[in-house]
Amino acid sequence: MTTMDISQSRTADHTSCRLAHRPEAVGHARRIARPLLHSWRVGEDASASVLLVLSELVTNAVVHARPPLALHLHLHREHADLRVWIAVTDGGPATRTGRWAATRAHDEHGRGLFLIDTLAISHGTCMHGGGSITHWARLRAPARTAA
Repeated sequence: MTTMDISQSRTADHTSCRLAHRPEAVGHARRIARPLLHSWRVGEDASASVLLVLSELVTNAVVHARPPLALHLHLHREHADLRVWIAVTDGGPATRTGRWAATRAHDEHGRGLFLIDTLAISHGTCMHGGGSITHWARLRAPARTAA
């Protein structure tokens, strides 16, 4: 089974795709985002921040939420600045924590929100009908300078 469903949508400044609700989804989401950020000419430091926040959002969905799992990335231009909007939609809170979380050390839990608070301009949660939830973050994304 692959970690990405065939349902993928992509335009020049937006991509959305379904991910398998498994720990491997984090790596797959990063593999989707990395070339996209490069094509958007997002600088290296900003790309690293986007990938870190994306990893935290996907990890939280795998550990604490029910399937399905979808990733959304959008490039937004505000005047001369670039912003990247990252969103992860899940099936709502799980009745128990995922097995993957049980294998992690206690001190590895709880850092995600702190990282997102530190790196994002803004972040939040949107509740949808049927119980699904989208967790999102918006980050500054300075463009790469010409080499």
